[in-house]
Amino acid sequence: MPQKKINPTRTPMPEQPAKERIRNFNEVTHGYSEEMAVNEAIRCLQCARPTCIQGCPVNIDIPRFLAHVANQEFQDAIDVIKKTNCLPAITGRVCPQENQCEGVCVLAKKYEPVAIGRVERFVADWEAEHGKPAAVNPAKPSGKKAAVIGAGPAGLTAAADLAKKGHQVTVFEALHKAGGVLSYGIPDFRLPTDVVRREVDYVTSLGVEIKKDFVVGMAATIDELLEEYDAIFIGTGAGLPWFLGLPGENLGGVYSANEYLTRSNLMKAYLFPKYDTPIAIGERVITIGGGNTAMDAARTALRLGARDSIIVYRRSKAEMPARAEEVEHAGQEGVQFHFLTSPVAYHGQKGRVQSLECIKNELGEPDASGRRRPVPVEGSNFQIEADVIIVAIGQSPSPIIAKTTQIDTGKGGILLVDKETMKTSKKGVFAGGDIITGGATVILAMGQAKIAAAAMDEYLRTGIWEKAEEADTESA
Repeated sequence: MPQKKINPTRTPMPEQPAKERIRNFNEVTHGYSEEMAVNEAIRCLQCARPTCIQGCPVNIDIPRFLAHVANQEFQDAIDVIKKTNCLPAITGRVCPQENQCEGVCVLAKKYEPVAIGRVERFVADWEAEHGKPAAVNPAKPSGKKAAVIGAGPAGLTAAADLAKKGHQVTVFEALHKAGGVLSYGIPDFRLPTDVVRREVDYVTSLGVEIKKDFVVGMAATIDELLEEYDAIFIGTGAGLPWFLGLPGENLGGVYSANEYLTRSNLMKAYLFPKYDTPIAIGERVITIGGGNTAMDAARTALRLGARDSIIVYRRSKAEMPARAEEVEHAGQEGVQFHFLTSPVAYHGQKGRVQSLECIKNELGEPDASGRRRPVPVEGSNFQIEADVIIVAIGQSPSPIIAKTTQIDTGKGGILLVDKETMKTSKKGVFAGGDIITGGATVILAMGQAKIAAAAMDEYLRTGIWEKAEEADTESA
């Protein structure tokens, strides 16, 4: 039997021209057409041992859904995806597939890997426009009640899985809109608001209730919730921004990326005064950091009207943790990069920042992250003028929950869990996502939430809980 001819290159994704998109907050990429999706799905080798499934934190049956797309069976494809992933329109857009399913695609040994994420996004968007919600047959009601704290990717995933298993689920969300980091942290040009809303709607269609404007630890503690609920999942993420502790950090115009992006994304500051949320526009904006959040902030600054948007990163481009696609898009849009550069101090007058003092670096030996350590070059200090500076160097979990209940925590305030079950040290309480890892990825949080939901289901049905002192509690 002749072997099928494989296109060695991926199907390109249509997108807005850079000069056009920096003037709007519309999604940069347009997504695949049916023909593009089918052509890309055909590239799948349908391996006997599909490593892509193991590379997916939520274990989507990737070859199966791609086979359905190749046969133009789009409803069947989305049904396959939603068996394990309740947020495919989101993960198809923001999941780092290049490091996960696509990173272990067998085709990549010789050609470009199958664009799994792009096809997943197409299928999810096709369902929203043409299909019907994937059929769900929830288990018989268990009579048990589960509380989920946080309506971000981890919380939504845990809530969906628990609801499918027949449990009554209530999600408690601190903000006025569900979605967590999907709503406040990722700009519309990368993840549109209506996409997040429709995925949240799917979760609520399973019978999940979401209570907004409810801060657990203040409105009610974990212990108080345990009086009403049989088990609790904590998925509150990592919303406490890190700062550098440099001189001048309290000057006006210095933002954390969390505040800057929340003002723009969740509170729609870019539509001021229609939305009454002020934000410093800035003609010359510096963003400190090299991750996806830094790219989001720098690209947002351009769309808000900045003349110059500059990334300051202490290592080289090769060490940047941001997705290659996000770095490429930022460069296309005019973001400037100052590599091998570390901030030293903020300078300003009359309470407002005016410049960032920096020092040049050289790369030394690798550190614990496996990346080469930046080593300052003595006497190489210089200043970059700026009227807005955004700090995007990472974040930690909020301490509110840990301070209001007895629960074991580790470095940076993360909750310690048994990595096999996501059980915390407190009976009946599980956790997953950035609350146990610090800032990480959406799909990793979802994968941990699925592990937790399975263990919660067993606990809810059996009532058996391993004693805390016998549990292998550690950071997952």
